[in-house]
Amino acid sequence: MLSASVTIDPAFVVGPVRPRTFGSFVEHLGRSVYTGLHEPGHPTADADGFRGDVVELTRELGVTTVRYPGGNFVSGYRWEDGIGPVAQRPRRLDLAWHSTDPNLVGVDEFMRWCDRTGVEPMMAVNLGTRGVQEALDLLEYCNVPGGTTWSDLRRANGAEDPYRIKMWCLGNEMDGPWQIGHKTAQEYGRLAAETARAMRMVDPDLELVACGSSGSQMPTFGDWEHTVLTEAYEHVDHISAHAYYWEEDGDLASFLASAVNMDHFVDSVAATADAVRAAGKHTKHIHVSFDEWNVWYQKRAESRPPSGDDWPVAPVLLEDRYNVADAVVVGNLLISLLRHTDRVHAASLAQLVNVIAPIMTEPGGRSWRQTTFHPFALTARHAAGEVLRLAVDAPVQETAKFGPVPVLDAVATHDPETGAVVVLAVNRSLTDDVALDVDLRGFPGLRVAEALTLANPDHTWSATADDATSVLPRTNTTAKVADERAHVDLPPVSWSMIRLERV
Repeated sequence: MLSASVTIDPAFVVGPVRPRTFGSFVEHLGRSVYTGLHEPGHPTADADGFRGDVVELTRELGVTTVRYPGGNFVSGYRWEDGIGPVAQRPRRLDLAWHSTDPNLVGVDEFMRWCDRTGVEPMMAVNLGTRGVQEALDLLEYCNVPGGTTWSDLRRANGAEDPYRIKMWCLGNEMDGPWQIGHKTAQEYGRLAAETARAMRMVDPDLELVACGSSGSQMPTFGDWEHTVLTEAYEHVDHISAHAYYWEEDGDLASFLASAVNMDHFVDSVAATADAVRAAGKHTKHIHVSFDEWNVWYQKRAESRPPSGDDWPVAPVLLEDRYNVADAVVVGNLLISLLRHTDRVHAASLAQLVNVIAPIMTEPGGRSWRQTTFHPFALTARHAAGEVLRLAVDAPVQETAKFGPVPVLDAVATHDPETGAVVVLAVNRSLTDDVALDVDLRGFPGLRVAEALTLANPDHTWSATADDATSVLPRTNTTAKVADERAHVDLPPVSWSMIRLERV
């Protein structure tokens, strides 16, 4: 057994636990919307055709925001197609995913779903095939109370009160050559600045997200952020970051260390933004919206869209089935996001239902939780108050991608109102248990209220509709507090949540 220690002090505050860290993402892609969120005729469907079982699982997951409607899809989307009488809406080709969108769900339906689910909408505008005027039209439709063409049309469509959407994404992944309307950094930065300036003329209190890099592996990474922010710094509040991880060629050790890349990504983007701030003599800080992140096996067959003359509605796409190791990585990525709460002000797990998602559905049938559901739901439920900076002492293991990496990674939160401390930790070792010793001298009088571990002797175990309630074993009975120290044994390839409360 390996040994590791963590020291926690209430004085070392990184920043608040931000509710928007626990956002998700819904795109018109595969079965994300149709037979995912929306399935008229399903036994649980409401009047709008939204599945009630998915609503309940979304609430259980703890999702706070949902980014919509894309994603690659948004770069060719005409939002007007999704309003008005459903029977009169056009069917359109979706070039991003080689599919047909029947436009049965649009902005009004999505906003009603947000209201019923209790999530904040995060709306994306098309800056691929469209531009400033179309973004203004959508903003007017959504946020202006009335008295104009678009706002009165919203009211005629059944939404008397404005939606007052606060957070808006200025396009999606415009650095990517795969993107419809792909642009250079200079072209996009100028368009983003002009769109943001115009949108603020309608509502100066919007929070606007400029497109950052689609991944730290992009050849333009760093330069892209610098150029875009040089153009748009004063007009935006956040810059986006997107990252996906997967196990390659059986290299589990590197995969389990994926958070090392996320740490590097956030630190690099923050440093670049601060360099632009200094050079431009700006006063505000630009923060990171990590609005796409997850495990995604991009080389699998289900990640390849249809081709040729077949343009199906809601094909099976990107329906990864996640195992225990995938869930441990998701838990570790959440640790990274919380650790950077001073700069990461929003994040979106991509995506919510069926498409690389924690929630899966059967058309006309059941829904269930994937393994990745559990670390997200537990973190969203228990992390509260302030994120604390930890002193971690742990042995290292070698990885092919990242070199020597600590076998233990952790973060802690402290709720000053209740006094509760939550420790989130992962054991990245492939073979060894880790005896974790948590120094609690800064928090006298704590006891272990709950300790849960997500692990399985077979880390390739995946949940199905028939067996989707747990990832065995989840209950860790070895956690205890003695001499102002908490002691927990973590099995290999595991994620743990330890909640400590005052006696």
